[in-house]
Amino acid sequence: MCGIVGYVGPRDSQAILLSGLARLEYRGYDSAGIAVIDGDGDLNLRKRAGKLQVLRDDLVAHPMNDGTTGIGHTRWATHGGPTDANAHPHLADDDKLAVIHNGIIENFAELKDELLAQGFTFRSETDTEVAAVLLGREYGVTGDLVTAFRNVASRLEGAFTLLAMHRDEPGLVVGARRNSPLVIGLGEGENFLGSDVAAFVEHTRNALAIGQDEIVAITPAGVEVTDFSGASVEVEPFEVVWDAAAAEKGGWPSFMAKEVSEEPEAVANTLRGRLKDDAVEIPELHGLDELFAGINRIIVIACGTAAYAGMVGKYALEEWTRLPVDVELAHEFRYRNPVIGPQTLVVSISQSGETMDTLMAVKYAREHGAKTLSICNTQGATIPRESDAIVYTHAGPEVAVASTKAFVAQITALYLLALHVGRIRGELSAAEQAVNVRELEAVPEKISRILEAEQQHIEQFAGWMADTRSVLFLGRHVGYPIALEGALKLKEISYIHAEGFAAGELKHGPIALIEPGQPVFVIVPSPRHSAELQKKVVSNIQEIRARGARVIVIAEEGDAAVLPFADEVLRIPLADALFEPLLAVVPLHIFAMGLANAKGLDVDQPRNLAKSVTVE
Repeated sequence: MCGIVGYVGPRDSQAILLSGLARLEYRGYDSAGIAVIDGDGDLNLRKRAGKLQVLRDDLVAHPMNDGTTGIGHTRWATHGGPTDANAHPHLADDDKLAVIHNGIIENFAELKDELLAQGFTFRSETDTEVAAVLLGREYGVTGDLVTAFRNVASRLEGAFTLLAMHRDEPGLVVGARRNSPLVIGLGEGENFLGSDVAAFVEHTRNALAIGQDEIVAITPAGVEVTDFSGASVEVEPFEVVWDAAAAEKGGWPSFMAKEVSEEPEAVANTLRGRLKDDAVEIPELHGLDELFAGINRIIVIACGTAAYAGMVGKYALEEWTRLPVDVELAHEFRYRNPVIGPQTLVVSISQSGETMDTLMAVKYAREHGAKTLSICNTQGATIPRESDAIVYTHAGPEVAVASTKAFVAQITALYLLALHVGRIRGELSAAEQAVNVRELEAVPEKISRILEAEQQHIEQFAGWMADTRSVLFLGRHVGYPIALEGALKLKEISYIHAEGFAAGELKHGPIALIEPGQPVFVIVPSPRHSAELQKKVVSNIQEIRARGARVIVIAEEGDAAVLPFADEVLRIPLADALFEPLLAVVPLHIFAMGLANAKGLDVDQPRNLAKSVTVE
């Protein structure tokens, strides 16, 4: 979760570090700090509990010497509370060494006991300071930061990204990673390290992503990557496809508002270059026809919002590939000894590509012989590099913690995958492929119409509901996972109780929750696709309305059957059944944002949550 940035080069590093940390604020944090080696060779440190602005204000009130080598960090408390002492960087070796850390060092207690027995002392409650003191001890033996780093990294257990610099080696920052993200930014006469490309995209779009159990040393003159044993490693470069402006609000009141407005663009960008002559061809998957022809089962693994995208995708995957599809929470998947093998395709979904639960599940799947494919929004991330194949969503940077545009992009990528595999397996005729391609192509414009026609109306009645204590969401078929997504968004950013149900479950227990005034969103399927299913949902509406519920219906244009039973009707454009989720979710994203805004809450950084979850 933590944000990490490192810099070596000719420029004063303080501004670069603070700017990089600001671009990483979306990850969630409760303290921040920087360390700089100044022109006199002294190591300067400043760290404060609270938001980054607290640190900025402190640096204005009490300026710190600047220099051209520095590291910066935003911390999410794990070991020890959010205090100045527990904030990073941590110092060691008589305050000549500074260390920052993302992740959890699982064997810190035994290492700390070892160091205490040798007379070392500690100033914090963190596992990170243990690594710093251990590194300081090793530096005293080796006199070389890279060698000392290698010796320490091999002793640590758990998930970590570590950055360090030493006063005696200015112009050098060393990093190591295991199960936690670290990327390199390549400049001219300067180089960068970050937990995300956002840390340095303002300065360079040329990047490298280091792999598992690797160490990187950056100087102004170059970059060297080795494994933990010291062997040189070749690292493949990539170009960041978005610029710094894409990660800025650009006049919007919040990143979430901006990202909801970008949902049409996110879908369009995910489709771009993958539709040709009314058929789907995904360039990244060229040469994998034999793999797809040989599978007999698909398992989709993900967490949170991504899992709901997977549930929507299941309908399309089964419909168009005629393969059985299971959707599982990644953190449950590998702990139940699942039955998988060479004919199983495990599809992982992660916006960041660093979700630890999902990464561990992908590794488990590969170790047990399954084929793996990842759907991801972040270049250079770990999960794509651990997978046999990758489909990027191209949604652009998503800064708000609650995922919106990445969600619709993930569904779009799953639909593309389903059409691609269905074509290869001969389950879709050219005519069937063409019909679905045209439906996909129409989605961005239809989402734009919803934003234009309904956003103000939705925000208005969301404002009226600011005192609501609980909201329920009902859906059938592809509407069921959208009900779950609507409930999750409301929980995440408004902190009120919300639950999503399969509408058919209503009489099996949830109807006991209905009382006068209870708001209930109902996603109504189109009568054009299944009149029977639509009638059943209307019956559900009648049941809850009879018990005094306030019913907000999401229905397609022209559906008059719902009008007598709804307090509010939100219209979505006509679409084939499988494409309705991409439209029906948009009003729910707007509603969650509108209600949270009405309560005066921070919709971008909700409490207790972080954008990138890099610990299990």
